Amino acid sequence: MKSLFNTEAYQEILERMDALSEETKGQWGKMKVGQMLHHCQFPLKIALGRYNPNNKPNPMLKLMGKLFRNSLYNDKPWRKGLPTAKGLRVTEDKNFAEEKAKLIALINDFHQEKNKEKWDPHPAFGSFTPEQWGQMQYKHLDHHLRQFGV
Repeated sequence: MKSLFNTEAYQEILERMDALSEETKGQWGKMKVGQMLHHCQFPLKIALGRYNPNNKPNPMLKLMGKLFRNSLYNDKPWRKGLPTAKGLRVTEDKNFAEEKAKLIALINDFHQEKNKEKWDPHPAFGSFTPEQWGQMQYKHLDHHLRQFGV
């Protein structure tokens, strides 16, 4: 299972990011490439303790969390069209170059935490092991990079 803490997977993600351009079009969904780059920053910021969407767990969110956790333990890509949590949606246009630079910086910061043993719980889904945090970040980035054909 790939993890953003693994050097090869980390480098793969950066190479795929490099293949994006302002003209890259999504193969599914409504986001433009700049919006996707901004959206992909949220989970990294959450993991790094730099963003709290203030999601209060409710029964539906808890169920989604259980289903989400199950999808972390395999290499099967996430399916197209998964719903986006309300606090992580991006509807306004974003500057491609700025968002790409910010996302790469967050990916680098996250990868540098690969030896961190104690992580704060996810605000909506609860505690993850360090391994699960790395896998989740890889799978989320992989999902959206596939969305944009890279």
